[in-house]
This record gives sequence, C-alpha cells and structure tokens, in this order.
Amino acid sequence: MNSISLPSDSPLLRKSFLYGTATSSFQIEGDVDNRLESIWDRFCERPSAIADSSNGDVACDHINRWKEDFEILLDLNVDAYRFSISWPRVMTKEGELNPKGIAFYQTLINALNDKGIKPFVTLYHWDLPQHLEDKGGWLNRQTAFEFENYADKVSKALGEDVYSYATCNEPFCSAYLGYEIGVHAPGRTGRKYGRAAAHHILLAHGLGMKMLRRNVPRSKAGIVLNFTPCYPATDKEEDIHATRIADEYINQWYMQPVMEGQYPEVIKDLSEEDRPPVEAGDMDTICQPLDFLGVNFYTRLRYSAATEQDALYYEHPHQGPVTDIGWEIYPRALFDLLTTLNDRYTLPPLFITENGAAMADEMLNGEVNDVDRVAYYDAHLKMIHKAVSNGVEVSGYFAWSLLDNFEWAEGYEKRFGLVYVDFETQKRTPKLSAAAYKALLKSRK
Repeated sequence: MNSISLPSDSPLLRKSFLYGTATSSFQIEGDVDNRLESIWDRFCERPSAIADSSNGDVACDHINRWKEDFEILLDLNVDAYRFSISWPRVMTKEGELNPKGIAFYQTLINALNDKGIKPFVTLYHWDLPQHLEDKGGWLNRQTAFEFENYADKVSKALGEDVYSYATCNEPFCSAYLGYEIGVHAPGRTGRKYGRAAAHHILLAHGLGMKMLRRNVPRSKAGIVLNFTPCYPATDKEEDIHATRIADEYINQWYMQPVMEGQYPEVIKDLSEEDRPPVEAGDMDTICQPLDFLGVNFYTRLRYSAATEQDALYYEHPHQGPVTDIGWEIYPRALFDLLTTLNDRYTLPPLFITENGAAMADEMLNGEVNDVDRVAYYDAHLKMIHKAVSNGVEVSGYFAWSLLDNFEWAEGYEKRFGLVYVDFETQKRTPKLSAAAYKALLKSRK
C-alpha cells in the first residue's frame, strides 16, 4: 500500500482535526554530557539489558540536529509536534532549573509557534534522574513531590507558549515494566514494587495537574495512558473472568483513578503487602479534571485463566500478523478500545498521542519503501474514523514516531520512524510512510 485514505466526508479530514508526530527526549536527544544521569543511562550499563548493548548517549543527536528535524516537521506540514522534556536536562540535583537545559526547549517551542505548529509537551517520558532513583525512585513517595516541583518550575519557564502539557507518558510502562517485571529502567522486580510505583506516578500526575492549572491555565493539561485491549482466548467463563482481571490490572489500574478517583476491583485480589500505599487525600489528588486524555495504542493481547499459583491470569503470546517487534496487528482493537472507554467513562476530548509500528525497514537505492507501515497507519486511521462516526470525540492523531530512535530495551534494532536514521552518519531519509502521511495531511479540506 502506497497511500493512506479516508472517506471523503470523514471528520478526520477537517482542518480542525490535528495531525502530528511524536518523539521523546531520551530516545532522540543524545548530548549526554550536558544533563544529569537518568535511570536509563544506568540501566543501559547492565549486561544484556539492551538487545544490542547500546545506550542513549548520542541517539539521534537531536540536541545538535534539531533544526534539521524541525525542517522535516515543516515539510510534513503537521499541525502539532509532541515531544518530552528531559527532567535530567532541565533540573539540577538541588531542584532548580538548569538555564541551558530549559533554553533548548524554549528555542524549540518558539520555532514551532513561529510556524504555526502546536507544541504538545510531555513532562515525564520515563527518564527519571538517577539521583532520585538512588533515594528509591518511584517507590519513594517523595519523588511525586519532586515531580510537583519540576512541573511547577518548567511550566513557569515555558508558560502558555506550550499548547498542551501532559504530566506523564504511559505510567503502566514506568511502573510495570520498570518496577514490577524489570525489563525497563530501573529494572526492579516485584508486584509490591510495581503497585507502589504506579501509585506514586499517579500521585505525581495529580500534583502536576494542580501546578499546570495554577501556572498555565490557558494551556491544555492532561495525561497520556497506553492501552492494550484484552480479549478472552475462548468463550469459557473462567477465561472471560481472567480477561476482565487483566484489563483492570493493565489498563483500568491507571484509567479509573484518573477518571473516578478509585482503583479497580482487582485490587481486592492482591495481598495486603502488594496493594499500593494509598494515603488520605491521594485519590482526590489523582482525580483531577482533564482537558484531554492522550491514548497510546499499538496492539492487543489475549488471556485465559491463570495456570500458576499467585498469577491473576495467563497472557497468551502474540498471534500473527505481527510487527517487527512481535506485536499483533489488530486494528479493530483500536475501535473497540475507543468505543468501550466512551461507553464506560465521561471522557474529555481524546488525542491518539501514539500509534505506529516497528517494521523491518531496509534502505534500497536511497529509499525506504515501508508499505507495511503505510498499511498499518491506513487501517488504524480508518478505525478512528469509525469510532468518531460512532460518537467518540477524538481531536487529533500523532504518528509514532518522527524518527527511528533508541527503542528502549530493543536498542536501535527496531525502527518506528517516519524518517529513517542512519545511526552511524545521522543521515535522515524520509520513508514512503512520511510521504503518505504528508499526502493525507495535504488532502484535508
């Protein structure tokens, strides 16, 4: 497939529907010498932690090459650009702003605004300063208040030149992958740790929202959650029950506190020691009104009844077709997700803040003909169109990612970008998917 198409009358083809692309600081910036150490710097030093034994020291060298990347954004004709602030770059160990670090983002934001591109800023996209991890990281309640201070100082510095602030990106990944099963930084393991980390990240979100409301009331403020829709492997009652439990543990654990101020019923299935350390007033702090909810979607998973003692469910391996990272391609799940959330919650406007696919891209004759990624975008945008047609309010879509980058535990082996990056030369080459995305945006009325 060479193009992305939508019905001619689709709301997604109106100029009011925002299109953008997204990145995150640790994945692209490099320039390691001009920031504090982060948990990902330390994690990359672990033997076998990263598939190709790489790190984020250089990544896409975006700090030095941002003008080139900015020109790519202009060429794509996007309405918005979502990026994250590097906490270790803009803050000192003493909790004060680093003038050089914050100046980089001020320059970028000014450039975006000058060209009519809306800056969507994420305050936390996983790169916790290591000195805070040394004090317990997200297991330490105080880290939520360190985030509050960070959110306060950054929002005062950047102000309402930022169109949208998201407090945190994908708390599930930070908490579950980082503190519960240990495949992401900081690499801790244990259900008790995962649940505590999740709670403190959600608390940080609530505290951060209060700062944003106070400092930048005209900027949109919200959070970005990732969802992996859960499906039963069979129609057996025990598999349907296990699937509900999985959904509560993976998805609703973050959604329900943010929207309703309480944890889902699955909390009762946990031992006392594994339950999150909730203090008086925490849930009210977490449950702040949102201007928007960012939805990140990539795949689905299937579940059946647990087969091991102490397990809540059994998670089946992904089934085909799959992306290069091994995730099932099942666009229907995005429609199911959006309509289910809309039926269950009173939602603020939604942005699809990440959607994309790692594919086995090859450079041939100076081109990357990633027809499989184009097909992925096409199928998922059609599902968003279908959801909007069914009454779900979706305000925009961000393709993940602008650039091939450091893909966390996968290193540089998996490519998600609209733009191919040769990591030895740092040469950028827009792929077929970039051309298809650009053409879609140009076709709008």
